[in-house]
Amino acid sequence: MALIHNLGFPRIGAGRELKFAQEAFWKGRSSAAELLARAQEIRAANWQAQQALDWVPLGDFSLYDQVLDMSFTLGNLPARVEQLEGSELDQYFRVARGRSANDSGCSAIHAGEMTKWFDTNYHYIVPELSADTSFTLNAERLLSQLAEAQEMAVKAKPVIIGPVTYLWLSKAKDGSNRLDLLPKLLPVYLELLDALAQAGVEWLQIDEPALVTELDRDWKRAFETAYRRLASSRVKLMVATYFGTLEDNLLLACNLPCDGLHVDAVRGRQELNVVLDWLPVDKVLSVGAIDGRNIWKTDLNSTLEWLEPIAKKLAERLWIAPSCSLLHVPVDLAIEQNLDEEIRPWLAFAKQKLSELAILGKAINEGRAAVADELAANQADITSRKHSERVHNTQVKAAVTNISANMGQRQSPYAQRIIKQDAHLKLPLYPTTTIGSFPQTAEIRQFRLRRNKGELSEQKYQEYIRDEIAFCIKQQEALGLDVLVHGEAERNDMVEYFGEQLEGYVFSQFGWVQSYGSRCVKPPILFGDISRPKAITVEWTNYAQSLTNKPLKGMLTGPVTMLNWSFVRDDQPRSESCLQLALAIRQEVLDLEASGIQIIQIDEAALREGLPLRQSEWQSYLDWAVESFRICANAVCDETQIHSHMCYSEFNDIIKAIAHMDADVITIETSRSDMELLKVFDEYEYPNDIGPGVYDIHSPNIPSAEQAVALINQAAQAIPAERLWVNPDCGLKTRQWEEVIPALQNMVSAAKTLRENAARHTAPSSVTG
Repeated sequence: MALIHNLGFPRIGAGRELKFAQEAFWKGRSSAAELLARAQEIRAANWQAQQALDWVPLGDFSLYDQVLDMSFTLGNLPARVEQLEGSELDQYFRVARGRSANDSGCSAIHAGEMTKWFDTNYHYIVPELSADTSFTLNAERLLSQLAEAQEMAVKAKPVIIGPVTYLWLSKAKDGSNRLDLLPKLLPVYLELLDALAQAGVEWLQIDEPALVTELDRDWKRAFETAYRRLASSRVKLMVATYFGTLEDNLLLACNLPCDGLHVDAVRGRQELNVVLDWLPVDKVLSVGAIDGRNIWKTDLNSTLEWLEPIAKKLAERLWIAPSCSLLHVPVDLAIEQNLDEEIRPWLAFAKQKLSELAILGKAINEGRAAVADELAANQADITSRKHSERVHNTQVKAAVTNISANMGQRQSPYAQRIIKQDAHLKLPLYPTTTIGSFPQTAEIRQFRLRRNKGELSEQKYQEYIRDEIAFCIKQQEALGLDVLVHGEAERNDMVEYFGEQLEGYVFSQFGWVQSYGSRCVKPPILFGDISRPKAITVEWTNYAQSLTNKPLKGMLTGPVTMLNWSFVRDDQPRSESCLQLALAIRQEVLDLEASGIQIIQIDEAALREGLPLRQSEWQSYLDWAVESFRICANAVCDETQIHSHMCYSEFNDIIKAIAHMDADVITIETSRSDMELLKVFDEYEYPNDIGPGVYDIHSPNIPSAEQAVALINQAAQAIPAERLWVNPDCGLKTRQWEEVIPALQNMVSAAKTLRENAARHTAPSSVTG
């Protein structure tokens, strides 16, 4: 009998209960006990939803981030946190966001660095290491959750991050070799496994997604060393790989001394036959047969065609699962009320994927006849999607075919453009700006909700938005910012807002997924060919510009980010969909320019996260991703200044591709990672303007003017002052006005100090005699 199991379930709750519980605690509106009680309720509901599984994941729930959870389990806390008083929960949120519920602004600390989890839009808190790091087991989180599950009679399979992937995800702040810590780390893992065995655990899922990346000899040897040590455990180990193919690590993974191996058969089905040949006969093979990262219904009949021969060969050694944790998809399609009725049957959220899993398991164990009705219904939905006229648009496809090389070229090189732009814009040294959005207050959200429910007329809603834009312009002028934005009060989300006005997208009401902490996003569903029926941003942008004499940026989301932050159709190459998006956004860029907007920002926050996990495959992706940006951005005249913004990620290794985008200005995260990005400029002379963020907007902490000056001075060692901008790391949508105003005041003050210092250094010395 094949078994069915899951690698992880969405932790936010169907109604984002975790988000609201977190934020209530942080704001002092609820106690720690109330937060933990709500967390327990969500866990119980998640286990209840998975009761049909043979093995249910445990430990996949987190109050903020599973990597941060592992750091606390291993006793690996930054020294700046360990020395502070408070509960473990206080320490946890201090690492996550720079402060806990009871900390004041003056007692806040530097939050842990945050970056993307492999090639997803989920962010994790990067573990901090040094040569002196020590580890101490703290198993209470897992053991307490295990006790909860046992009380509910849940057949639980705990989930942890494996030791090698944990080190691979970490950063050594002192430049030491992370692998030198493996001998210190393994005894703590063995201690954890022993504690789980004593508590009655039979199987442990130990996630090692680093195995789908390119590993050198030392990292491969680390896997062999680690699992030789862990093999002595009384707990059976299921090593889980996902997000890609194993390739040159395939033999290594098959031969690890463990009891089971999970492989991603959605992205790596071509490797299954080799895995079957190489996997020892005493090991379980877990096959990730259902896509854990996208929301399209699985073609169950087609899946059974290749899964049934594997089941015949492996028998009881076959486990069937999603390709990865379902963290990356919404919770439940059944609660959607307004989804397009043609497209709805094509979709499956987390709970529906578990139903698909159950059908596959029953078909394998009892034969297809046992689920004949379910398979027929599934096939009808697959066929409906394949032949829908709404999916395919011949005019859009023809436009992509007709893209020419000169569509991505600016009229003149940057060195010539910037002279014209400087004369046109007349900005000071170290110009100040923000990334685009300003606080989305509860009042803004309430007005939008009332409009959507029909309780507020469109006219009244637009009047309210105009008032919000006017307020935002007034605040920026009072602050003394040099380049303003309209604040994006009318936008629900930087991707969803644009998708709502493009053909080829549909939207959910409750399709939320976690991006980090309490930050949830609702990715639009890109189901068909993309076109732009009408202008999207021109009216609001021009209204904002009419309120000020200062230059104002038009704010757009770039094609690569639209792609990577959507649930994207899987019936054509992603590059094709990206080029369609580029053509649509190109029309918007040209309309903004024609309306008189001098600066246009095209955000590509998600450029890097779309990179394949193997560096050997990067260039192909970067070629079409950068081409897409250039197509949408580069039809403007020299005087029009193009900006782009990139969020929290690692950019050092793709800096040449970023330069090839040829944006006049890029703004980029650097404050939380201590300007680490700027190290690349010691080796590579970035040619255009850059705004290294000085205000970490993902933390409630308010940076001082002195901190901003220090960061920009650090940047000025690598980049000429005349090409530096002063700005936050990201948009201010998630912050409160009472945080934003003093933070931006300090940022503007820092820019003034920098200009004064520059003037003193360049002023001619007086001559006396």
